[in-house]
Amino acid sequence: MGTTSVPEPQRSNTADRYLETIYCLAGEGETVRPSRIAEWLHVSAPTVSVTLQKLAHDGWIEVASNRSVSLTTAGESAATATVRRHRILERWLTDVLGFDWVAAHIEADKLGAAMSDEVLNRLDEALGQPTTCPHGNVIPGREVTYGELISLADLEPGKSTIVRRISEILEHEALQVLYQLEANDIRPGSTVEVSPGDGSVGAVAVSVGQHSAALGIDTARLIWVEAVDAEARPDRGRRIVTNGPVDHRNGER
Repeated sequence: MGTTSVPEPQRSNTADRYLETIYCLAGEGETVRPSRIAEWLHVSAPTVSVTLQKLAHDGWIEVASNRSVSLTTAGESAATATVRRHRILERWLTDVLGFDWVAAHIEADKLGAAMSDEVLNRLDEALGQPTTCPHGNVIPGREVTYGELISLADLEPGKSTIVRRISEILEHEALQVLYQLEANDIRPGSTVEVSPGDGSVGAVAVSVGQHSAALGIDTARLIWVEAVDAEARPDRGRRIVTNGPVDHRNGER
């Protein structure tokens, strides 16, 4: 007699939001804790505790004795699918429909749950199967061809390099900063140079073509650029998945 497989528990939209949050926070190099999830989702700590208990009961996550949260194999698979859907939709909304970054992020959240896998896959094919979302974060299952990344905050004055990735943290915690970056053409693919300091405490002065801007140091830490000495590195050109885990606090992989 053959074995009977146990059906996967059905997930709610809330469950998907939590799994996506855990995936993204872990991808930024953070230790994921309930308080951080509450900040990210703008919900109360008791609400997070109740939801995490249910997710753990259903086998999507594990909560360690120190209260850190991690995805199980099933949770990782579910989160990956949700993140892939969101990032492909953002690509379509910006590249084809002309939405700005912030609007694309908001609309992708609304459209994600309503779009079937078949439609998403056809949309992905029509877009040429992009490797990243508009902010440079890799679409799960894809790889990018650039090399080592460093934080813009760590780029030496007078050095120029290429912006590759803007942290997901800005999408969730500082949408207004995305408007500033987009207005100053600080986006993946742009060449950026750090200028000598303008005297502002905690600011990084940057120039992109004809644009110049002073970014807060915390913002600059969440913008990832190609390492200046990458041309000389022996691993130049190696295919590297860049969505983590990356520690945005000190630039370590």
